[in-house]
Amino acid sequence: YDHLQKERGGAIIPPLPEKQPVGRFSAAFVEDRRYHLEKFLRRVSLHPELADAKCLETFLRADDVTFHAAKNSKQYGEDMFSSTSVSMSMSMSTTMYGQPNPSMTTPKKKEGFKKWFAETKTSISGELVRSPDDDLFDEIHRYIHGIDAQMKGVSAHASGLVRKGKEMANGLFEFGLAFNLLGQSEGDSLGEALKKMGQVAERLSNLSTEHANREATQFEEPLQDYIKTIQAVKVALQRRHEKRVTFSTYLSEVEAKRMNLNKLRATPGQEGKAYAAEMSLRRGQEAADRAREEFEAVSQRVLREMDRFKREKADDMKQTVLSYINLQVQYNKQMEEIWASLIPQLEQVQLDVSAPMPAPTPQQAQPPTQAPPPQTMLQPPQQQQVMQQQQFLQPIGQPQPQMMGGMQHPVPAVSNPNQLSVQYRQPPASGFL
Repeated sequence: YDHLQKERGGAIIPPLPEKQPVGRFSAAFVEDRRYHLEKFLRRVSLHPELADAKCLETFLRADDVTFHAAKNSKQYGEDMFSSTSVSMSMSMSTTMYGQPNPSMTTPKKKEGFKKWFAETKTSISGELVRSPDDDLFDEIHRYIHGIDAQMKGVSAHASGLVRKGKEMANGLFEFGLAFNLLGQSEGDSLGEALKKMGQVAERLSNLSTEHANREATQFEEPLQDYIKTIQAVKVALQRRHEKRVTFSTYLSEVEAKRMNLNKLRATPGQEGKAYAAEMSLRRGQEAADRAREEFEAVSQRVLREMDRFKREKADDMKQTVLSYINLQVQYNKQMEEIWASLIPQLEQVQLDVSAPMPAPTPQQAQPPTQAPPPQTMLQPPQQQQVMQQQQFLQPIGQPQPQMMGGMQHPVPAVSNPNQLSVQYRQPPASGFL
């Protein structure tokens, strides 16, 4: 991965799988990391900017000795002008008899520090070389930072949905366990139906767990991988910025060396130093030309990668969203089928309720309690007065008045069909007439 960054600066390199500090030797983690490493190699092999990289060919085809030598080599995979400068220094490090010159074979550490200090000074000062594509790259920077924030928000909500799906699976499992315990307390068909309800809830729990795992694999992980790809785009843009700073630094050094050469040439007796300064200026100009070529190559590579990134992003997002929608449709259909299979069983329980009740147990056979005698309804005072008046007009020797239509009427006592005899009694002292 590091060699690809050095050899093909500006390319959007696929992200590597993350490492795990704890449990990294477990079978599950080893298998997961093996799968993602194979995925990384497939992506690199199909990458238009990385497929012909020398470090990739060495990694796939070299033997053990060549592989370890290339891995431990500091010059392997560096940029073109660095490799050229190394070869030039090696050619200059030999004497006229072909023996190595010890004073020039080992690079000095202070040269690297001076280069880093010069580039940092140029970057801080902001005196960078301008190119016709600077406005386009500024727009790319704004686009990448904006989409990074949006994708992080989408990924966070997707992770929340997956987490809620797993919580729902656990809730359905506990729900089914509660119904199974409730069904065990019932001995009739209702208990069997409750047990069926618990079994259905357990099936739904398993289905929800499987659905949550599929959501994590087909929806959550692609979004997280897309965020890592956006970080790779930022790295590519950073490589282009580094090449720009390097080119600007070489230009500043060339300008300083040119001014120093002009000063030495104007000073009498400084011909030797002027010649050395001229050689230094020539080498600085060659380094600046190589830095300019490298900067242009990286800039063009970043532009090509951005075009490819936008095309693949649209297709990947389309496939991810369609996969998520189809996954939800399939999950809800399976949920509906499982719930629908329980309806006939519950309807059968309602039919069994109208069946004859079973014989009661001896503990349940208890004598029925005697109902209290009905209470006599009190009649209104006016009706009581009418009844007392009718008693005074009761026929002699005849039966008591009968109720007809809710009212009492005197029935005359007839001894002869052709004669009607009615006898009146003296009303009481507190009579009503």
